Amino acid sequence: MFSRQYSGEILCKRCFLNSIEKKTIQTISKYSMIRYGEKIAVGVSGGKDSLVLLHILNKIANQNNYKLIAITIDEGIEGYRNESLSIVKEFCNNINVPYFIFSYDELFGINMDEAIETRPSKKTTSCSICGTFRRRALDLASIRIGAGVLATAHNLDDYLQTFMINLFSGDVDRIGWMYPQPIEYHNGLKKIKPFVELYESEIVFYAFHSGIAFQSDQCPYMHESIRTDFREFFNNLEKIRPGIKYNCFNSMNKLSKIVKTFKKNINVKNSCLICGETSTNQICSVCTTIQMLDLDKKNYYD
Repeated sequence: MFSRQYSGEILCKRCFLNSIEKKTIQTISKYSMIRYGEKIAVGVSGGKDSLVLLHILNKIANQNNYKLIAITIDEGIEGYRNESLSIVKEFCNNINVPYFIFSYDELFGINMDEAIETRPSKKTTSCSICGTFRRRALDLASIRIGAGVLATAHNLDDYLQTFMINLFSGDVDRIGWMYPQPIEYHNGLKKIKPFVELYESEIVFYAFHSGIAFQSDQCPYMHESIRTDFREFFNNLEKIRPGIKYNCFNSMNKLSKIVKTFKKNINVKNSCLICGETSTNQICSVCTTIQMLDLDKKNYYD
C-alpha cells in the first residue's frame, strides 16, 4: 500500500503504478510535449528517474508510434559511472531499445575528474561544470542520432531546486524559460520533461515496485552544489506541510509565465559566436567553461 500524504489517498500497488503512468501521459498531453510518430532520444543515466521514464515511454510508444533511443553520457568519474553504464546496457537490451554512449572525453576532450583538477578555483563548482557539459552533450548526442525530441527525467523536485538556484543567483531570465511547455531550438531539437509534475519520492517507489534496478550511489561531487541544500529544505517542508511542493510548483509556473511575457526580448534561438550552438549570450556557457579550463578545443569547434 502507498499513502499519498498530499492527497489523502491510500493506493494499492497496481493503482499506484497506474497513477504514475497516467500522470506522465497527462503531463505529456497537457504541455503538448510529443507529436505522433516523433523520434525521441531519452537521456538515461542509470538512476531511478531516467530508467522509469524510459520504461513508461516504452510502454506507450507503440500506440503513439514513437521511436525511442536511449543515450547515456559518460562524464568520466572514476568508480561511479561504470556501474550505471552496465545497468543501462542491460535494461535497454531487456526492453529492446537501442542505446548509445557519448563521453565528455569524446565531445570536449576532458572528463569530469580532470576538470575538477583543472578548474582554477573551487568557487566554480563541479555541478556547474558538469551541468553545462551534460546539457550540451545530450543535445549533441540527440542530433547525431537523428532525434527531433530530447526527453529528460527531471522531476518536480528538480524543478523547484533549479528555480531556487536561479532565484538566489539573480538569474531572473532563466526563470522565464522554466515553464514546462517545450521549446524548439534553432537546431530543430525540442526538449521535454514528462516527469515535471511528479515527486521524486514517488518515482523511487515506482521503480522499486516495478522491479527496476537502478544505481543508488550518489555522485561523489554532488555536495559541492547548493542544490543538495534546497533538496533537504523542500523535503523537510513537505513532511510538515504535505502538498507544499505542488503549491510551490504551481506558483513557479505562474511566475515563469509572467517573466517570459515581460521579458519579450528573451531569445533562446541565438547562436554562440564561437561554436555556433544555441546560446542566450554571445558566447555560450560551454565555450566559457572551455576557456575557463584553458582547453585546446580545435576539434570541438571544427
